[in-house]
Amino acid sequence: MSQVKLLENGLPNINRYITTTNSSGQAVISDQISPKSIWQKIGSVATFFLGYTTRAFPVPLSSTEDISSYSTDLSSPPGLTVSNGTVLRYVDMAPDSISPMHKTASLDYGIVLEGEVELVLDSGETQLMRRGDICVQRATNHAWRNVTPNGGWGRMVYVLVAAQGEGVEEELNGIWR
Repeated sequence: MSQVKLLENGLPNINRYITTTNSSGQAVISDQISPKSIWQKIGSVATFFLGYTTRAFPVPLSSTEDISSYSTDLSSPPGLTVSNGTVLRYVDMAPDSISPMHKTASLDYGIVLEGEVELVLDSGETQLMRRGDICVQRATNHAWRNVTPNGGWGRMVYVLVAAQGEGVEEELNGIWR
């Protein structure tokens, strides 16, 4: 049995596998993009891994255009969201760090994978989230605080889906773009 490779922060590395259909109509793992994750440092407080992006919704899957588009986004990452598309992003948060208060023009599913993370809303309300907890973030102003005991790193995965409606606009306030 092989061991899981750990990152510098002590959390396990992530591999991403993309499926497609071969010329015989069978499901296969695409070899268009390496499964290895490429992490981007965000100052000293976080690292991001862009797990996947799409540029349309619903996603057209009759070709591999979505995979090619994602490959482009890996070389030149988009902002936090993609207009009319989706984003899958892992975020590792340094011990005792807090993100800037921000709002995205998207419906976000945020799931805690490692550690304990506190959701902070601009009303002053907070919610402690532990491994497996989910936040459905509906384009509201918020921040994330890593409160993992003993100075541990926290990890969340987010799925961001482009949204529309009155009051749905981005306010990133210095967060990574």
